[in-house]
Amino acid sequence: QVQLVESGGGLVQPGGSLRLSCTASGIIFSIYRMGWYRQAPGKQRELVARITREGNTNYTDSVKGRFTISRDNAKNTVYLQMNSLKPEDTAVYYCNAVFGATMGWGQGTQVTVSS
Repeated sequence: QVQLVESGGGLVQPGGSLRLSCTASGIIFSIYRMGWYRQAPGKQRELVARITREGNTNYTDSVKGRFTISRDNAKNTVYLQMNSLKPEDTAVYYCNAVFGATMGWGQGTQVTVSS
């Protein structure tokens, strides 16, 4: 069973930074494609960033140049470094893990960007 636990969310001023962490258990972490998604109130859940087992990354256009996804396989952890945060980044951020037909989601961590 895939278990994912996010941390690092909170309240930050516009232009500020946060680093989210997601630690996995119950899986062979190194073979999973990891991702971050977010869902704002009244909106659909959207992909933010993904990183493959090879380390290849992709980002939604709205966060390119501001967010960086990375992984540390020795720690079973994926990170999302978020810089130059904007109010429109406010959402619950979810960690995701995929390998073939197996998929898991974390419970989410709240990120609020407000002055």
